[in-house]
Amino acid sequence: MAGPLKTDAIVLRSLRYGEADRILHLYTPHRGRIGAIAKGVRRTRSRFGGRLEPFRRVRLICHEGRGELLTITGVETLDAHAALGEHAATLDAAARACDAVARIFETEEPHPEVYNLLANELALLASNPALACHANALAFRLKLLVAAGLAPALSSCASCGELENIAAFSAAAGGVVCSACEAGSFPLALETYEFMTAALAQPLAQAPSCSPGALREAERAISETLEHHHHLRLRAAVAR
Repeated sequence: MAGPLKTDAIVLRSLRYGEADRILHLYTPHRGRIGAIAKGVRRTRSRFGGRLEPFRRVRLICHEGRGELLTITGVETLDAHAALGEHAATLDAAARACDAVARIFETEEPHPEVYNLLANELALLASNPALACHANALAFRLKLLVAAGLAPALSSCASCGELENIAAFSAAAGGVVCSACEAGSFPLALETYEFMTAALAQPLAQAPSCSPGALREAERAISETLEHHHHLRLRAAVAR
């Protein structure tokens, strides 16, 4: 239905359109991922200024017509995350976090917890550049899996329910598997298992540290889970 819409949003991506406009990919708490056009935003005297740059958390007033894109008519900055631009690593981490949200949650189905998780991740990266690391990026993705209903089973064998002898990870089975059920899986080190369980249990700011090898295994588990259940391959969690 045509009319005004007020919503908080995080700017995931901004694309040039025409001579002075931009098309924005946005993530909102109650409308999921939406698209909008900001007319005249690239003009020097635009009323929007720089408030619609990627990674900013904003409050929007939009006109919702019959087309797919909303038209932005007003914007208020809630959090500019300006410090992200001070370090290449934090900018890259923010871009990968936004890309993961945009691709896993690509519809208008509401996921307020995803909006809050992304807002928290961007704020953490802006306040502490040391968090632009592999462990934090994987902890963020594990929490996205939970929100998507794809959380891997970690407390017992995903195939038979065995509590002991956990030896491997199987995306097809849905999580860790025991030595008797490891066909089609890959070996999972104890350190990797402990990282994944701790990362899910602890806040993002307290993502546990572990060896590079364990982090690579954890990323493989996340990637294979998304590929098997969501038919999706994300960019690497960090630049190689």
